[in-house]
Amino acid sequence: MLFFFLSFCFAQEFTIYPYLQNSSPNSIVIMWESSMYGNSVVEWGETELLGNVNSSTYEITYYPACLFTAEISNLKANTRYYYRVKNNNINTSVYSFITPSLPNDEASTTLVAMSDMQKDYNNPEKFKEINNAIINYFQDDSSSLFNKNLDLVLIPGDLVKTGNNYDHWKDHFFYQSRQLFSHVPFYPVLGNHEENSNFYFQYINLPFNGTKGFEEHWWYKDYSNVRIIGLNSNSEYQIEDQINWLDSILELTIYNNNIDFLFAQLHHPHNSELWTPGNTNFTGEIISLLEDFTSRSGKPSIHFYGHTHGYSRGESKNHQHLMVNVASAGGAIDYWDEWPQNDYDEYSISQDEWGYVVVDVNAGDNPSFILKRLSLGDESNSKFNSLEDSIVVRLYNTSPDTPTCIYPSSDDSVDVNNLFFKSSHFNDLEDEHGGTQWQISHNCLDFSDPIIDKWIQSQNIYRDINLNSNINLINHKLIGLQANSNYCWRVRYRDKGLKWSQWSNPMSFNTNNKSLLINVIPNPINDKSLVTIPYLDNSIIKIYNIEGKVVQEIPNQNKSLFILNKSNFDSGVYILKLFQRGQCITQTKFTVL
Repeated sequence: MLFFFLSFCFAQEFTIYPYLQNSSPNSIVIMWESSMYGNSVVEWGETELLGNVNSSTYEITYYPACLFTAEISNLKANTRYYYRVKNNNINTSVYSFITPSLPNDEASTTLVAMSDMQKDYNNPEKFKEINNAIINYFQDDSSSLFNKNLDLVLIPGDLVKTGNNYDHWKDHFFYQSRQLFSHVPFYPVLGNHEENSNFYFQYINLPFNGTKGFEEHWWYKDYSNVRIIGLNSNSEYQIEDQINWLDSILELTIYNNNIDFLFAQLHHPHNSELWTPGNTNFTGEIISLLEDFTSRSGKPSIHFYGHTHGYSRGESKNHQHLMVNVASAGGAIDYWDEWPQNDYDEYSISQDEWGYVVVDVNAGDNPSFILKRLSLGDESNSKFNSLEDSIVVRLYNTSPDTPTCIYPSSDDSVDVNNLFFKSSHFNDLEDEHGGTQWQISHNCLDFSDPIIDKWIQSQNIYRDINLNSNINLINHKLIGLQANSNYCWRVRYRDKGLKWSQWSNPMSFNTNNKSLLINVIPNPINDKSLVTIPYLDNSIIKIYNIEGKVVQEIPNQNKSLFILNKSNFDSGVYILKLFQRGQCITQTKFTVL
């Protein structure tokens, strides 16, 4: 009784203003927090006059603060409702929400995906800036309600810097986002910074359809023709229970005719271009399941992630699957050259900037989605909702025309030092040329283990430069072949909507007696140099200093290219020799400045 008596002796205030959770066509969850217990209700209706009252349940979060939860049921689909919260004698402003449409209505859906908004103390209100930018983007004019254009927000983890710190939830996350989440529901998953804290499970209300005992660790939610799956990629939850659950949900989704696209979210990357120490094998397992799903169902998929503080978009080589890092929505940026980094073939763009992702999904007879990256720049280059990247993916995408091998042909004997593979023009009814894959084998009937397998995308923005801007996707030089040999090659094209053509008919050719030279470019080495070598079985590279001492050995990597880093050598002159079965095949000299 003392607790209830004291609650009326001191002035109450809203410590966390109302926010929306777990919306459906007929219901929604509204949550808020007060500095102490009080008689707290939600008033709501189809006009700003409200007229309906729902009671709430409560629990203590950080004594004496009370978290209140009210679920409103029996709502109409695709309808705007207004609401406010009343706590004893204090009221909030009037907010609004729109219930989702019924699945059979084939309505469009627009979502925002952003992550890693934990506070950067050098830029303490960046998450608030992101929220304001989102509202500005979706607001038609200063008097309109932006949530008519935005349905939900996904957050792949790291909502706060320290999950067990109450003030981080109250001040860093909820206070900075209150204008957005009072009108639009958000759906997060656990990152490492949440620390699996009780605060997360108190503040977040998610579908209870995960594995029994792991509810809200993984879950799924449907919006129109999209199924959204939330996963927990933290190390202690990389378990068979989660994999089996995901496998079963994907199986059900294959046969669900209402679902055209599948979007998953989890925190950790598989391959991170901006911060390779964040790479996680478990996410690779998840990607494999999603790739298999797209192949079996024909339904494209995306997985959103964070952990690395920057934007990246990649696409699986053989599947209609996108991998998208939607950070950073406030956390300190992982700038180029600050961490170990790598340029992966599957990624077409990475940027060290703040921002968020918008996905507009269309349903109906020709389902599609367009994914866009909106940037707020970095500490030295401010931007505001700058469109940096976009891609359109369709459920029913026509494949590009099958290309034809033009040169080299069976009548040609070619020089391996100057060999360009030329194929026919790209032709597609809907999309531009997105990438090309070449394969070279010794046998036209067997490409199961090609000696060259090269995939190049039309775009590769890495360290703020499009490294593929000058690459020709139908006339390309491939190196690493041996002289006096017989080969066979084939090629296929991909459009920018992630659809591959069929492979071309294979074409045989011969190489002449001019052996491939080892090239070190540039030479001398100022920073890094690219080395080209022949493909040889059982080969090894040895690098000698001017005194004849072996300073580095590089075993056969089944590649014709590798990198020499200046940092691995002292200044001076070196000899690089290629050995096969103990015999020196060829050699070259290079200098390190």
